[in-house]
Amino acid sequence: MKIYTKKGDEGLTSLIGGDRVSKNHLRIEAYGTVDELNSFVGVVRDQLKSEADRNLLKEIQDDLFVIGSHLASSPNSKMKLPDIAEDDILKLEYAIDRMNESLEDLKSFILPGGNPISSFCHVARCVCRRAERRVVEISQTEKTDPLIIKYLNRLSDFLFVLARKILKDFNGEETKWTPRQP
Repeated sequence: MKIYTKKGDEGLTSLIGGDRVSKNHLRIEAYGTVDELNSFVGVVRDQLKSEADRNLLKEIQDDLFVIGSHLASSPNSKMKLPDIAEDDILKLEYAIDRMNESLEDLKSFILPGGNPISSFCHVARCVCRRAERRVVEISQTEKTDPLIIKYLNRLSDFLFVLARKILKDFNGEETKWTPRQP
C-alpha cells in the first residue's frame, strides 16, 4: 500500500463518510491534536518499567484512536465506529484514586518537571487540554458525543496525577510554585 495518495496536495482531505474539508478544518485540528496526544502517551509508556502502567497507557492509546475516529468522521457518516463508554472514564477515575493514595496531598501548585518522564506526562496533559478545547469548539456547532469531552477532561487529570506518581517512583522531588510577592 502506498503511503502517499497526492489527494491532499491542494490542502483538502477526506473525513470518514467522504466529505472533503480543508486541512485546517476544526475537525482535522481536533483529531490531529488527539494524535499528537497519543504520540506523547506513547513516549511516556515506552519509558515506564511497570507492566501494569504500560498496559493502562496502551488502553488509553486505544481509547484515543476511538476518539480520533469519531472526530475524523463527517457528522452525517453512516459508518459504525467503536464508542467511548462511561466505563472508560471510570477506569481513569479508578487509576487516579489508586495513584493518589500514595501521593502527598497538594497544598500548592507545582511546576511541571522533575525528570524527563514526568515532564512528558505534563506535556501530554497540556496537549490533552488543547484537544479538549478543540472538541468543545466542535460541539458548539455539531453533534458530538459528550463522553469524548468528559474522557479528555478526566484524562488530563489522570496525566497530572501520573506525572506526580512517576516523579515519586523515580525518587524525584516536586517543585512547588511560590508566587512572587507584590
